[in-house]
Amino acid sequence: MDSHNDEDQTLDIDVETKYPLLPFEKQIFIDVQEKDALLIMAKGINYDKVLANIIWVYNDPGNLVLVLNSSDDEEKLFTTQFNLPSLPNIGTEREKTYLEGGVFFVSTRILVVDLLKNRVPVNHITGIIVLRAHTVLESCQEAFVLRLYRQKNKTGFIKAFSNSPISFTFGYSQVEKVMRALFVTELFLWPRFHGIIIKSLKSRQAEVVELQIPLSAKAAQIQMCLLDIMNSTVKQLKSINRTLDMQEITMENCITKKFHKILQSQLDCIWHQLSTRTKEYIQDLKVLRSMIINLIHDDPVSFYALVSKYRTPEYAKVNSGWILLDSADQLFGAARGRVYNSRNEFDPEHCPKWKCLSDLLTQEIPGEVKKKGKGKLNSTKVLILCQDNKTCCQLNNYLLMGPNKYLLYTAFRRDLTINTVCSKYNNAKKSLPLKTEIKPNSSSVGDEKNDGDDESCNGDETIKSNYVLTLSQLPVKADKSADESIFEPLSQLDDLNLTQIETEKPLICIQTFKQNGNVFSLGITLETLRPEYIILYHSDMSAVRQIELFECRKKAEEPKAKVYFIIHDKTVEEQAYLTSLKREKLAFELLIETKGVMVISSYQDGKTDEYFNLNIEPEENVIDTRKAGGQTLNKEKPLVIVDMREFRSDLPSLLHKKGINIEPVTITIGDYILTPDICVERKSISDLIGSLNSGRLYTQCTQMCRNYSRPILLIEFDQKKPFHLQGSFVVSTDLSGAEIQQKLQLLTIHFPRLKLVWSPSPYATAELFYELKQGRKNPNVDEAIALSSDNTADDMWYERYNILVHDFVQKLPGVTSKNITRIMNRGQSLDHLITLTKEQIADIVENKAEADLLYSILHVKPKSDKSKEEKPYGKKKFTGKLFKSKKLEPK
Repeated sequence: MDSHNDEDQTLDIDVETKYPLLPFEKQIFIDVQEKDALLIMAKGINYDKVLANIIWVYNDPGNLVLVLNSSDDEEKLFTTQFNLPSLPNIGTEREKTYLEGGVFFVSTRILVVDLLKNRVPVNHITGIIVLRAHTVLESCQEAFVLRLYRQKNKTGFIKAFSNSPISFTFGYSQVEKVMRALFVTELFLWPRFHGIIIKSLKSRQAEVVELQIPLSAKAAQIQMCLLDIMNSTVKQLKSINRTLDMQEITMENCITKKFHKILQSQLDCIWHQLSTRTKEYIQDLKVLRSMIINLIHDDPVSFYALVSKYRTPEYAKVNSGWILLDSADQLFGAARGRVYNSRNEFDPEHCPKWKCLSDLLTQEIPGEVKKKGKGKLNSTKVLILCQDNKTCCQLNNYLLMGPNKYLLYTAFRRDLTINTVCSKYNNAKKSLPLKTEIKPNSSSVGDEKNDGDDESCNGDETIKSNYVLTLSQLPVKADKSADESIFEPLSQLDDLNLTQIETEKPLICIQTFKQNGNVFSLGITLETLRPEYIILYHSDMSAVRQIELFECRKKAEEPKAKVYFIIHDKTVEEQAYLTSLKREKLAFELLIETKGVMVISSYQDGKTDEYFNLNIEPEENVIDTRKAGGQTLNKEKPLVIVDMREFRSDLPSLLHKKGINIEPVTITIGDYILTPDICVERKSISDLIGSLNSGRLYTQCTQMCRNYSRPILLIEFDQKKPFHLQGSFVVSTDLSGAEIQQKLQLLTIHFPRLKLVWSPSPYATAELFYELKQGRKNPNVDEAIALSSDNTADDMWYERYNILVHDFVQKLPGVTSKNITRIMNRGQSLDHLITLTKEQIADIVENKAEADLLYSILHVKPKSDKSKEEKPYGKKKFTGKLFKSKKLEPK
């Protein structure tokens, strides 16, 4: 224990000079440094500080550390923090950069090609760090990189990080599969209920005030109606699908943010087998979920506008019938009752949270500052956090306009019918610009940066993820008119650079939990703004934990922050928050149980060749009896030439796992060259539809048939989707299933040698390629490149033309594959081609005989055969008019 404490103190000195860590983060840092491991942390307890210290340790020219699978935000954060160099685009320059050493954030696709081309000094790699490890599976590119790395480097480290414990609960033995793909043997779990985390976060806690706001009577009635309809829909869905596993489709899960992922994981693979009725129920559940979320987040006017969209004859025809229920009638009535009073005047109720927010900003917080007496109100900073950009815009508009003006403004924006307004809205009506003027004026809402986004505010689209306001004056009376606002926008902001803000007034920053999906945005805002008061307008598990960490990292002399937690009591908002906590807790409990019983092979770390020989089938040695003593022939290892663009798919990784060598080359004919005779063009369903529409597939097949004796068109399905070509779920709206079949039939007629191969998944394709390679020669790389270079020019120009015109011109006499490109480039249009003389066409075509042929077909006049015209054709019933016209002819 003493040695451990000494180590901890040493770590204290080493690390705190650069990036200070909390006690539990120090423990994580020690664990991860000592062993190759997969680290799974709770949401909100981010690994950025631990990772920053690891990068700092290895950021030296003597090391080469590669960071894989990072998001754009993660890459930007650490690259800026450490001033890391970016990798050049040209392969030879990248090779030199790798030799210079340091830490590099690298794209997985680029790294796969560089490893296969031997551009990376694999033996000199210090280690690889994998972020977002829950997305790594054995077929992924990240797993391919790690396999190539471990085959040649047995000493370097692999460290993997994940912030999504729930992702490891989907599927069978998910965490074991991920660990196998990562070549790690240790699993570290750090849930929020971990003893060291609890102890660390209890050392300094913010003052929390929970404000439970009840819903209004009408809003509570709407919530009851929606829950009643959702309950009925879930029961109906389960009753007509008794054979399916719908354990996760419950009322509790329907209101969570992850509901679409739950649906996808359970129903994707059997979607084509579901009845139309089932699909209607699923669609209705999504609609009802969006309505119940909007009830909590939106103002009454916006919610009524949303509900009105579903009370139409058109929607009644396509839904499962929920709008015919009594609860639906009550829902529509209550939604209207929140906007119009009994005299049918426009008199919407205010959101319950608005009043609470105003009281906090104008009375509670100024009162708190006066009580403390230490700081001045003018230097006070308040951070308001909410769920989405729409709510950000709503709060910004509400604070600037006041509730009455904002609701009337929203009603005009949503095109609601307003015959008369309640008397209290008269002042707001006078000060509000006309409907036609609302759009240009809306740019004054918020700061000056909002000019381009005002139109998106009119619909349900995202606007901005942050606004900064100041308190222009303190309210003199508590009963100040609701129409007058005491807030004003701060317009000196540039990309929310909070360090540049200079104001002598209280600062109010409104921000989403995750700005444009950036999980680090809240932490950065807390560090730069350092607010004394934080208002959680919506509840979010991750945000609460980030605030806890921020408070613990503060210096002792800094005052404690005060957090106001505004939540609707006994509503779906509270339930969704509790469900998210429960789901994460259950996920960690499952992982802890799995860790206790999982069996890890001694060779799983890949540091012996035993692991890599598992997936390669043993081959019998061929003995040639003609040679003395029956000498064994050394068989060359199978090789497949793969187009560079194919490294976006999983197939090259799976082929390599089967023991087939991969040679990445830029080729224009086919995607995979298996033997000197076999060339394969791989198409996913979406690619197939696009290629059939554009005519590109015809050209690709022409080139394959011209250069290879056994061309193959491989149509590969997604392993998570049904192996089925029918139904709108698989086939796009551009082309029906029948049209695809017809076009494929035409393709086989045009190219009799072309073989069509259907594959249910990349795994099946890898098996097929392995069998096709048995007993056949390897392809020649130089020959494949030479064939591709001959066709490169045509391939590049092809995409530039109108496909229909190109195909028409190609069929004209005198037009060949050699002169089609010149005609398409130098000719302006078909009309222009007809006006050219024979000499001008000869200049374009550069062949007199072909020019004469083309000119003659464009200018020959068709001759009508009168004898044929008089003869009636077809069945007797179509010839009535012909005989009638004959009778009218003079004899």
